Formats: sequence, structure tokens, C-alpha cells
Amino acid sequence: MTPPTLIFACGNPSRGDDALGPLFLERASTQFSTEIAAGALELLGDFQLQVEHALDLVHRTRVLFVDASVSCAEPFALTEALPARDASFTSHSLTPAALLHVYDSTATAPRPRAWVLAIRGYGFELGEGMSTRAAANLDAALEWSRDWVAHSIRS
Repeated sequence: MTPPTLIFACGNPSRGDDALGPLFLERASTQFSTEIAAGALELLGDFQLQVEHALDLVHRTRVLFVDASVSCAEPFALTEALPARDASFTSHSLTPAALLHVYDSTATAPRPRAWVLAIRGYGFELGEGMSTRAAANLDAALEWSRDWVAHSIRS
């Protein structure tokens, strides 16, 4: 059975603060081990969202997309994701909005509610390590996610 709640994180661990998504998943796997074991939550990750990831949304009730951001407020920003055909629709990398649009165009199951958790990053150069400021933002995002997961599983 597909867990109703999905956290899907994107990022490249070799590009400085772009590792925020993968590190979020790594730490969330420990933080939410009970929810994962109970079949209430699934964690997935990739370098970027692609059209095939629409299949990962089937039979979900809620999805949290996690990614680094160069422009959101510190420590992170949360926005609801709604389907939209945007410029990423024709590329190899989709925005969450474009992925939801693909889902609506292809799936027969109801679309899950979705949010984007953008974690503020600062340096994204190849070979860089994570900045101290981004690491603090990651800590804040993980702390916030405790309530989001608890609420999602109760709903």
C-alpha cells in the first residue's frame, strides 16, 4: 500500500547548499522512522523533478516538496503548490507546479494537496560544502516538519 504522505526532496549533494534537500531526507529518515515503519510516510529524493515523478504522487493525500532556494526568506518558506503549466514543462527538470499539472493531465486518482518547503541556501558551487547559515536553516526546517508530519498523519 502506498503511504498517504510523501516528502519528496531535490538537490545535488555536490553543489554546496543545494544539498539541503538530500540532507533533509537523510535526517528525516531518522526523525520519522516510526511514521515510515507504520506505512504513513514515504521519503523520496532525486536531483530534480522529472515528468516520471508524477507516478510517485498516485494515491497520495499530501506531498511536501523540499528544495534549496537562493531567494526565499530565512530560514525557509512554505507555499502551497498548485498545478500550472510553466516554462519548466518542456524541460528535463520540472517545478512542483508543473509536476502537478502533468499529474492532472495523466492521472485518474485525485491530486494530493501539495506544498513546497524552500530552505534558504547561499552557495551552490560545485565541490563546495554546506554553509553554516544553510545548516542552521536546515535545522529549523526539520524542526518545523515535525508538526507538519504529525498533522498530516492525523488528518
